[in-house]
Amino acid sequence: MTTSIGKRRALLASVAAAALMLAPGARAADGKPLVKDCGPKGEYTIGFSQANFKEPYREHVNHELQRLVKNYPQFKLSIADGQASVNTQVSQVDNFLTQGVDILFISPFEAAPLTPVVTRVYKSGVPVIELDRKTTGNEYTSFVGGDNRQIAKEAGEYAAKLLPDGGEVAILEGLPSSSPAIERLEGFKQGIAVNPKIKVVAEQPVDWMQDKAVTVFSAMLQAHPDIKLVYTSNDLAAAGAYIAAKQAGKLDQVKIIGTDGLPGPAGGMRSVAEGQWAATFVYPTGAAEALDLAKRILIDCATEVPRSVTVPTTLIDKSNARDLYGKEQF
Repeated sequence: MTTSIGKRRALLASVAAAALMLAPGARAADGKPLVKDCGPKGEYTIGFSQANFKEPYREHVNHELQRLVKNYPQFKLSIADGQASVNTQVSQVDNFLTQGVDILFISPFEAAPLTPVVTRVYKSGVPVIELDRKTTGNEYTSFVGGDNRQIAKEAGEYAAKLLPDGGEVAILEGLPSSSPAIERLEGFKQGIAVNPKIKVVAEQPVDWMQDKAVTVFSAMLQAHPDIKLVYTSNDLAAAGAYIAAKQAGKLDQVKIIGTDGLPGPAGGMRSVAEGQWAATFVYPTGAAEALDLAKRILIDCATEVPRSVTVPTTLIDKSNARDLYGKEQF
């Protein structure tokens, strides 16, 4: 689908500008542009291979890219649904290469299996921006996303304060073969370790899915009826944990912490605002930053760009949830 964009928020613009002042990572030889065909008079196609369209976070990323790309009339954006399938995503990326896209954005469903095709595109001379999720190799132009490990560490530290007297905690992981799931698990454990009275009694992947989270957390509560808090790797899993706790009659006992901080009536922001969850941590889309990189490479003919652009998180809890949710316009 081809789209273009509306107004860009000052906050996103300032964050993007600050993030892009990092040390350069992709650099052309002899001060030449990173791509041969570039310049302010050209028209360029961005191919984005999205991991899937099922997760609310993925839909939010797509929406932000479609909204913000309207700021760049020289860009055409085509978004493909990876359908949570490595084979589908590999085929899509190969199709983008055959179609001659000028730059590839990709959120790999799984890291290792998608590394070869990303490497192939990068070595062909097409810049590759990895958005939110990484492959395992080094053959890409830049990565844009939040610091998953740091965000989860902050969530762990927050959980440690919520339970000053300690208690039993559970973790619902994402897809274990994806980089965010691994980093969020490790980060949360690191953060919660500041309170030695807390014990992680159960952890299990739910693959980012709400229905699986309901099943898994229901079983956890049966095996460990004294669980006081559950940390989930995304808001969809947090919604599933809420359903499981409600079915078990333990909403007053179990505190829920999500990750994503999505806006809208079905997002985590509203769940915190209404008191269903204790908190969620915003995982930024990186859409503004990725498009800014594309502009630098294709329109400004940049000779170098940052290897990694980290977009900061925001804690959403009872102190700010109602205000933030009321201000969001999507």
